[in-house]
Amino acid sequence: MSRQPETPRLATVTIPAPDLRPDVFLRHAKGEARGFWAKGDRWVAHRGVAAELRGNWNPTVDRFEELASAARQIALDPLLPPGTARAPRVRYYGGFSFRPDHVASGVWSDFPSWLFHTPVFELEGEGPGDAWLRVRMLVSPQAQEDVFVRLKHRAEALRAELVALGEASPGQRAVTAGRATHSDRATWEEAVRESLRAIGRGSISKAVLARILEVELDGQVDPVDVVSHLWEANRGSHAFLFEPVPGSALVGAAPETVATLRDGVFHATAVAGSIRRGDTPREQAELAAQLLASEKDRVEQRIALDDMVARLETVAHQIRTDPQPHVLTLARIQHLETEIRASVPADVGILDLLRLLHPTPAVCGLPRDAAMSFLAEEEPFERGWYAGPVGLFDAEGNGIFVPALRTAVSTGSGWRLFAGAGIVDGSVPALEWEETVIKFEPVLEALGACGASLTSAAESRPHQGARTRGEA
Repeated sequence: MSRQPETPRLATVTIPAPDLRPDVFLRHAKGEARGFWAKGDRWVAHRGVAAELRGNWNPTVDRFEELASAARQIALDPLLPPGTARAPRVRYYGGFSFRPDHVASGVWSDFPSWLFHTPVFELEGEGPGDAWLRVRMLVSPQAQEDVFVRLKHRAEALRAELVALGEASPGQRAVTAGRATHSDRATWEEAVRESLRAIGRGSISKAVLARILEVELDGQVDPVDVVSHLWEANRGSHAFLFEPVPGSALVGAAPETVATLRDGVFHATAVAGSIRRGDTPREQAELAAQLLASEKDRVEQRIALDDMVARLETVAHQIRTDPQPHVLTLARIQHLETEIRASVPADVGILDLLRLLHPTPAVCGLPRDAAMSFLAEEEPFERGWYAGPVGLFDAEGNGIFVPALRTAVSTGSGWRLFAGAGIVDGSVPALEWEETVIKFEPVLEALGACGASLTSAAESRPHQGARTRGEA
């Protein structure tokens, strides 16, 4: 009787690396799969692929459950160092398309319905001088001898090489010429008016309508430089990079979370209503007060909050929300935001919560199914992963996911930027267009900081009262 081959097991070694920086770690990984996830002083960078989990659209399969099952298999029966009672948590990094029936093609050719990586190397830090380097690999039964010694040597060798690189001063970035092309304004504003007509008929109450901005450069810009600038310039947002294939990358800076879960404690933010930040502290305060006083924005923000809470009530308990929304002030824009916290049973994981909450009213509209159908008809491009949940999770069900907003996808020298506006009764097409211009600014400024010199038909900045009715 033939013996079945044994399954490879995951082995992990972690060493302190307080002298390593994520940008050096990621630039050194050019030509590999790589990623970066950060908010404020907390960050994690990763490179290489120890294991990949991916799925294409299948109408008979729930993609969240399919991913959860695949993740459990990878984390099953880890290889532990002698004397270790518990394996370190295995993380998976990646995301989902906005629509489950997404088919990878065009600029999204390397982004299927869902895709996650367990990396070979992780570098994780919080604040200056506190970082850890982790190395992982799937080990066959024949190669398990001295595996932890070999992994430690591998981690130490990479650390030594990166420390040497980090001491060298970075060279000056070359200027790269390029062109930025907006989608047709008249066509987009007509789509806004069609949204208003659908709202008037009662078929939807809100639609989050997106548009694109195409950027073509004469040379290439490293997405690591782009996300590094997004992180530094947007400290209140969740900066992210996911480059599953060299030269094909998703970058962005999302102002909100879809779901965060750690050891049974859930957290998310309900965001809706927007106004620009202003050029002076006084103007910022005046605009924030105007946003808080807007009955229309407060009603819409409450609708977004109530929808998320109603979905959570099917699985969570002790749901707590702020009594009143507060103003979230970012680099270019301000939003109404409400914090949501809850307790979740042990058998409910982060992917279960994503199944309930995605897409939120802030990135899709209401009612959900009707708004999704409306967007499929009115948006003349493939959303792909734009506004889909991206982030990280572990096999125990913990994780954090944000909607892929303030986003661009790159394919070599080309970049496609996405921005959206929530359309409700009373929306003004011209103001909604101007608001999307503001939402393109984070990525455009990051490209400029990386040496891109763009020519385009410049859009005027919105006047003081301009605002959107949503978050995308």
